[in-house]
Amino acid sequence: MHSPSPSRFRHAALIGKFQALGIRPVLEDVAHLLTRAGVDVSLEHDTAQNTGMTDYPALSLKEIGQHCDVAVVLGGDGTMLAIARELAQYNIPLIGINQGRLGFITDIQHKEMATALPLILAGQYEEEKRALLEGAVLRPRRDGGMDTIYEGYAINEVVVSRGATAGMVELRAEIDGQFVANYRADGLIIASPTGSTAYAMSAGGPIMHPGLGGWVLVPIASHTLSNRPIVVSDTGTITIEIVAGRDASMNFDMQSLASLLHGDRVTVRRSAHRVRFLHPKGWNYYATLRRKLRWNEGVA
Repeated sequence: MHSPSPSRFRHAALIGKFQALGIRPVLEDVAHLLTRAGVDVSLEHDTAQNTGMTDYPALSLKEIGQHCDVAVVLGGDGTMLAIARELAQYNIPLIGINQGRLGFITDIQHKEMATALPLILAGQYEEEKRALLEGAVLRPRRDGGMDTIYEGYAINEVVVSRGATAGMVELRAEIDGQFVANYRADGLIIASPTGSTAYAMSAGGPIMHPGLGGWVLVPIASHTLSNRPIVVSDTGTITIEIVAGRDASMNFDMQSLASLLHGDRVTVRRSAHRVRFLHPKGWNYYATLRRKLRWNEGVA
């Protein structure tokens, strides 16, 4: 077997779920693989600090965005989502090595990384670009204007939901100023195609191929049975207004804002940035669905 051609990348960032037991030896193995491929290696600052690895420079996420041209992320999909939100603005491709169960986006297993990683670094990969949600929370002022009290990004979903001890919320949904529906429910999920296999799927939403240009709106435990999930274009701005309900909250992936008030508006649109994932050659989305959702069970 021929050795891989020289790396297409110059400087790799190595980022790990540093809370995971036994992560340091795996990080060291990956760092050695990268070095042997001719790539300079830097550790993300928190990863270096919490694992005690001092053989490589430590960079903040901002510095990674400025100086690195690829990032290797060890962990699960949650770790990847958190890093991808931060690095999307720098257009850096991400390689995911899964620690534990197969992930939807961290799809290289530990046992496969010694083979897969050098090949990807040599240019033998499938590149995939995923849409990013950009959102804000607006609060009305007494003079009729609106203050922006929160801004953020999400890869999976934006969720507006009832308070922990409260009953249902009532939400008004508009798209580009056109009224869509009032939802009396436990909440409403606005999910990207990437997020369609996360919370939205458990609430009864459809699975969307990541290449689709759309979002899905999924009510959570709607009190009106005719409030069904709806797929809409991602070219418009979705606005969700809090009409009724105490202590409503909002989540951008895992980032939370509690105690929304009546009249607050959550706006969601497609970000100008996209997330870039590099997968092993031959990767395809449907194979990931089959493995992750166990669609192969019962097939001879």
